Amino acid sequence: MANTKSAEKRVRQNRKRAAINKSRISRIKTFIKKFEVALAEKNLEALPAAFSAVQSEIQRGVTKGVMHKNTAARKISRLNAKYKAINVAAK
Repeated sequence: MANTKSAEKRVRQNRKRAAINKSRISRIKTFIKKFEVALAEKNLEALPAAFSAVQSEIQRGVTKGVMHKNTAARKISRLNAKYKAINVAAK
């Protein structure tokens, strides 16, 4: 329980920020799922656009502070490995 006006304001700000961050993280996960669906379906037309979108969204999460840069780099690297594997298999 907040005892001062500034602490009450902090509680309000934290609730608002948590909601925004939750939305951003959910958005990143949605883009990852869309990429994985295109990967599973081996949809070679949609795959480049999906990969570009997910990479962009993950990097945006880093700049917004919801994801650590090394975590983002690791996730992008793993998605890129899957993307390259499917392209090699398709050729």
